[in-house]
Formats: sequence, structure tokens, C-alpha cells
Amino acid sequence: MNIKSLLLGSAAALAAVTGARAADADAVTVAEPEPAEYVKICDVYGAGYFYIPGTETCLRIGGYVRWDASAGQEGSYNGRRAVDHEDGSINDAWHKKARLSLRTWTGQETELGTLKTYTETKFNYSDGSNSSSLNFAWIQLGGLRVGKDESAFDTFIGYAGNVINDTLVPYGDFDTNVVQYYFDAGNGFSAVVSLEEGSGTVGTIDSYVPHVVGGVKYTQGWGAITGVVAYDSNYEEVAGKVRLDVNATEALALFIMAGYGTDDNLNDPTYAIPAGDRGFYKQWGGNWAVWGGATYTLNEKTAFNLQVSYDEAKEFGLAANVAYKIVPGLTITAEVDWAHNDHDSNGYNWTGIPAGKSNAVGGILRFQRSF
Repeated sequence: MNIKSLLLGSAAALAAVTGARAADADAVTVAEPEPAEYVKICDVYGAGYFYIPGTETCLRIGGYVRWDASAGQEGSYNGRRAVDHEDGSINDAWHKKARLSLRTWTGQETELGTLKTYTETKFNYSDGSNSSSLNFAWIQLGGLRVGKDESAFDTFIGYAGNVINDTLVPYGDFDTNVVQYYFDAGNGFSAVVSLEEGSGTVGTIDSYVPHVVGGVKYTQGWGAITGVVAYDSNYEEVAGKVRLDVNATEALALFIMAGYGTDDNLNDPTYAIPAGDRGFYKQWGGNWAVWGGATYTLNEKTAFNLQVSYDEAKEFGLAANVAYKIVPGLTITAEVDWAHNDHDSNGYNWTGIPAGKSNAVGGILRFQRSF
């Protein structure tokens, strides 16, 4: 064997070994990549939350689509929580309104407590006109909340029943920027302190002094007792409400709420729009007012709701409806409203009803898909 033959043989052997290893390498099975988990359920804060990918923040998205058809004189004084007639007028005619409400909730645990946010934006199409509003946009860390909210004078003690037109006798203004602190003492006791900006021409603070609201609540299985007190810094007036909620039976829930407010300084002529005897918090007529109502659950799909209200200015409101869940997430509500006043003076009261033993009667049919 000469050198040339030896070199050729070595090269052939090397090529064979290399080819065999390459073949072995081609036969290696690569593990399948694990599927990415794009949505991970977060059940810490309740149903509907999921983790935002790559974060420890839990997010929930919800809201509703609503369509209202109303007729007659509903007697609503504004659009915040009633039938959304922003000009406060009463027109004896048909009204139609569509709304999309988009809501978001977030939650995350931190060394300083739970970090939460809540937003709600409403898009409306009412009788041929478009409008939108930012109703909520607040941040809360532990018990401290800042941002756009509704007044604790209403949210902490509760709205006046489960009727649509719950402000036939108004029980306080709503929209405001806030700096609040919530305290949960356990055993059913809770409290709130809220510094508020107010809203509107006569409600927004006109100095560095905020409106102030404080409240305490005791909640048990039978119901709750709540009290709130508010200081209107514009007029230096005080208003308060107390409320009793009772779960009479599994099917019947009752409430009664009474309000009282001072009005010594409310006829301030320096404002472009006279306030009459009503401030940001004491928006009922006269010094005192009372609201009462009930919800009776007929069956798993049907509920009957009633609210009656009256104030010292002889303004009376009666609202009753039947809410029926057609399928889960879709409810139809039929409501009848009656507002009455017995003013002796000329002009119009806060509900927009002409003074002098005037009446307003109307009805609302609402379809709402909640998600």
C-alpha cells in the first residue's frame, strides 16, 4: 500500500463517519414549543378578571348596551341618574335613546395594599343627537381613592332604589373629582371621608376649600344602617342623610332614607344661575326629604321595584317598574313615573314641573344587554 492509497482510504473513512454522525443528528427529535397562554384567569377579585400578559395586573372589561323608549312627562330633573334629559325639560312626546357603556376594572396586590382602578365611559345617541361622557376614572391604593367619581354623599349610603327614574325628588348631586379614604374596621363597620370638587355652575368649589363628606355604615345579614354628612364649602351649608336597609325575607328588600339640610346662605345672587334653596348636596326642596322603596323578587327572572319620595317643598315622586330577565344578560324593564308639586309661587321647581299643583306622568321601556 502506497502513501496515495493510504490517504484516499483515510479520507473515505472520515467522510463515512462524518456522514453517519450527520445522519444521527438529523434523527434527533426537537421538542414541540409549549403553546403560549395568552389569557390566564385571575379569580382573586371575582369573576371576569384575567391577567394582562406579562404583568401581575388583573383586568376585567364589561359594560352594557341599552335602548330606552319613553313617553309622556317623566319629570326628570337632569340626565345623571334618571332619564338623561340633559336640559331638565319635560316634553309630552316620545323619546328614544341608545347607549353604550364601556367599563374597566383592574387589580394588583402590592406591599401597600390592593391597587385598583375603575373607569366608565358612556356613548349616547338620544333623539338624533350624539354625546359622550366620562363617568368614572379613579385610582385606589388600599383605602385611598383619587380621581373622577360620584359623590360619597350618594355612593356610600346608596342610590334611592332600583327604579330608573330615582331622582323625582333629588337626593344629591353626583359627578365630582374626589380624594377619599375608605376604612373597613371589620365586623360590619366601615367609614369614608371624601374631599370633593363638586360640578356645575353652582356646585364647583369657588376657593381652595373643598366640599367635605363623611360617612359611617354598619352592615349585617339583615341589612344595613348608614349615615352621611356633607359640608358645602361654597355656601357654608350642611346636609345629611340616614338610611335603613332591611332584608325582610329572601324575596323582599326594603329601604327608607331621610335627609335634612340647612339653607341659610343658598340664595346667593353672585352666581349666574340662582340656586334657590338647593346646594350641591341638599338638592331636595325645603330642609327635609324622605325616600322609601322596595324590591320584591317574584322569581329568578322577575322583580318588582317601587320608590316613593317627598320633601318639605311639597314635591312628590312615585316610580314603579317590573324588570324581567329574558335570558342571562338581557333584561327588559317597564316603568311608570308620577311627579307632583304643590308650590304656591310662580316659576318652575328643580324637576322642571310648572309650579302650582302640577303633575307629570310618563313611562319608560328599557332593553339592556349587560356583559
